Amino acid sequence: MAIAAPPLLSMLQGLISTPSISSVNHEFDQSNLQVIELLANWLSDQGFQCEILPLKSNPHKANLIATIGSGPGGLVLAGHTDTVPYDEGRWQNDPFKLTEDSNRFYGLGTADMKSFLALAIEAARPFKADDFKQPLIILATADEESSMDGARELVQLGRPRARYAVVGEPTGLVPIRAHKGMMMESIRITGQSGHSSNPDYGNNALVGMYKVLGNLIEWQQELANNNINPLFDVPYPTLNLGHIHGGDNPNRICGQCELQIDLRPLPGMDIEELQHKLSNRIATTIENTGLSYEISHLMSGTPAMDTPIDSPLIRAAEKLTGHSAAAAAYSTEGPFLQQLGHDTMILGPGHIAQAHQPDEYIEQSMLNPAVKLLQDMISQFCLNN
Repeated sequence: MAIAAPPLLSMLQGLISTPSISSVNHEFDQSNLQVIELLANWLSDQGFQCEILPLKSNPHKANLIATIGSGPGGLVLAGHTDTVPYDEGRWQNDPFKLTEDSNRFYGLGTADMKSFLALAIEAARPFKADDFKQPLIILATADEESSMDGARELVQLGRPRARYAVVGEPTGLVPIRAHKGMMMESIRITGQSGHSSNPDYGNNALVGMYKVLGNLIEWQQELANNNINPLFDVPYPTLNLGHIHGGDNPNRICGQCELQIDLRPLPGMDIEELQHKLSNRIATTIENTGLSYEISHLMSGTPAMDTPIDSPLIRAAEKLTGHSAAAAAYSTEGPFLQQLGHDTMILGPGHIAQAHQPDEYIEQSMLNPAVKLLQDMISQFCLNN
């Protein structure tokens, strides 16, 4: 007889107390293997077949595919195991301890999104292997908060395969059927440094970047005018001028300047096409200036997601939650699950406003409704089909 996984609060405590920060800054980046092993042990105890899949890009990180039941359809409950770094000294509570206070549970990852993985295991607890007519897959991924390499490698593997997928990011238990994509680019303008007493001694990269900034602001407005989707609160793609630095001293002509931007495309907008347009605009802007440019991707772009409103998954979620499916401005691993052939939805407890913040928390009142909702979805898509 299988040994039951620990009680829900014990699972929450175990996940929160196991650090698994991912970051593009190597100083903060950590392995997620301990979290993956915890989940695999608990899921194995409940009869799931567990596969731990180390990332080719980083063997210290891994994905977990845990499956119970079989068939051509079924449901994936997906969550990422990593968290963002935390602001040391700004937390009132220990970020690595599940702390209960004022009907909230505090801890790094409570909202975004370790709690969902524990809740998915809890939701599956009442069901036996023989109950499943279609598979239930609990998927735990690596590095969503930095590179999304975990999800990208799953696409390369072509796994997991099911008919429907729920990504348990914090939505307040409101179904999200669409979200924007994300691309982050670095634009570097190179000129020639020289003594500032005579502009002819060099070629100022800051002057070139000034022209680039003007062009990008024009493009920002063009994108907003020509691409509208009323499903979103901000119904147009956004282009943010996020970070700039250049030069090294006021008495030297600036030899190099770098700008970093964030662009959030709507569904239907192709990231590679946008990157190509960006390159053409920069090239045209600095043509005949003697300056050169280089564009590099700060991260591999994440496409937008859009699941049809008439998907059985969306219809079921709207009926079960009482909320109409909405759209979000942030990005998730949902598009990668779509690439694997799943109808995909974002739905989980907690609120995005609590994510990435000091004293991150999840409201206790959301836990039981989340378990009930997941159980209803398991019953509909794994037991009744």
